[in-house]
Amino acid sequence: MAVRATKELLRDKRDGKALTPDELRWIASGIGDGTLSDAQCAAFAMAVFFRGLDAEELPAFTLGMRDSGTVLDWSDIDKPVLDKHSTGGVGDKVSLILAPLIAACGGATPMISGRGLGHTGGTLDKLEAIPGYDATPSGPLMGEVVRAVGCVIGGQTDDLAPADRKLYGIRDATGSVEAIPLIVSSILSKKLAAGLGGLVMDVKHGNGAFMAEYDDARALARALVDVAVAAGLPTVALLTDMNQVLGATAGNALEVRESIEILNNDPDADPRLVEVTLELTRALLDLGGIGDRDPEEALRSGAAAERFGAMVAALGGPSDIMDNYDAHLDRAPVVREVFPDEDGVVGAHDTRALGIAVMNLGGGRKVESDVIDMAVGLDAVAGPGADVARGGRPLAIVHARDEAGADAAEAAVRAAITVGDSAPDPSPIVAEVLR
Repeated sequence: MAVRATKELLRDKRDGKALTPDELRWIASGIGDGTLSDAQCAAFAMAVFFRGLDAEELPAFTLGMRDSGTVLDWSDIDKPVLDKHSTGGVGDKVSLILAPLIAACGGATPMISGRGLGHTGGTLDKLEAIPGYDATPSGPLMGEVVRAVGCVIGGQTDDLAPADRKLYGIRDATGSVEAIPLIVSSILSKKLAAGLGGLVMDVKHGNGAFMAEYDDARALARALVDVAVAAGLPTVALLTDMNQVLGATAGNALEVRESIEILNNDPDADPRLVEVTLELTRALLDLGGIGDRDPEEALRSGAAAERFGAMVAALGGPSDIMDNYDAHLDRAPVVREVFPDEDGVVGAHDTRALGIAVMNLGGGRKVESDVIDMAVGLDAVAGPGADVARGGRPLAIVHARDEAGADAAEAAVRAAITVGDSAPDPSPIVAEVLR
C-alpha cells in the first residue's frame, strides 16, 4: 500500500524529487492491476519523460513492472537460460537464427518478441508468415517446447509484465514513448519476467534505427546494461550498425526465407548478417558459461537448422519447413527488378525510407490495427559497395500485391539507394561492446 496518496507521489516526481523503491513498486503494481487510473498513468509517464528516474529508482520501478505478473521459473532446466533483444531495424531477422543457434550450443532460449510498427519489422510478424505457427503460445506450451527443443520465439502473454502492456499503450497515446527510463523498464521488465540467466542487447544506431544518433544509442545501451545488472540479470550490449538494410531482404516471408537459407548453410549468405548474429550469440554463450561452444560449427553442421525446424513444428507450423519452405511461404504476384539509372557502386542506403517502402507495400503497420501482407517486400537489396548496372545487378527486387504498389516501391528504392563511382569505406557491423 502506498505510504502517501498517489497524487502526492505524482506531484513529487513532476517536481523532480526521487521516489522510494517501495513507492515505485507500488506505482508499477497499480498500473498493472488498475489501481491507478489511465490519467494517473499518463501523468506518471509524462513526469518521467521530463524528470527521469535515477540509478536507484529505475531498477526498483523495473522490478515492480516485472512483478506485476507471472515470473517464469526454469530452475528444473540444467542449462543456461539466455535471450537477446534488439531495438529494431530494417531487415533485422537475427532472432530467427540466433535462438536455434543458442539451443544447438547447449543453452535454452525462451524469447519474448514483439510486433513491428512503422518502418521497423517485428519478429512475431515474420514468424506468422509461416502457416500454422503459434506466435503467442501459452505459458505451459512455451515451457514444454523450451524443455523439448531448447528455444521458443513467442509473444508476450497477458500475465507477463501486464503493467508494461498497459503503460506502453498510454505512452504511445501521450507522446512519451521516447523516454529512455520508460524504454529501459519496458524492455527489461519482460526479460526479467522471462526468468533469464543472461541477456544480450542489440542496440542499433544509424539512419534505419530507432535511435539514429550514436550517442543516443550508446546512452540507451549503457542504461539497459546498468539497470539489468542492478536487477540481477547479467547483460552485455552490442552497438550495431543500421545504416543499411541488414541482410538482403526486408519483408516478412522474404526474411523468413533468407533466415532458413542461412540456417541451411547458404554459401551466398549476407556476411554482415551472419557476422552480427554470431557475435551476439558468442556474447550470450559467454554470459551463460558455455563460451567454449562454437556457434559457427552449429550453423555449419545443420544443428541450428534442426532446432529451428523442431520449434516451428512444435508450435503448429509445417514439419518440413526447412526442406520445403518455398511450398509454405507466400509469394507476391508482382515481382519487379529495380535497376539504377546509371551503372555504378552503391554508396549509401536511406534505410528508414526503405523500411517505409516495405510498410507502404503492406508489409508493415502504420497503426497497430493494420493487417500485414506477409508476401510483400524487398529482396536482393544491394548494399553499400555493391556494383549495380542497368540490365545487370539491380538495386533491389520489389515484391508487391499489384502494379501500383510496385510502381511506388520502385520509385522509393531509386530515391533511397545512392549510386556513385566508388565504394564507400566499410563500416563495422559491431561498433562497441558495453558490459
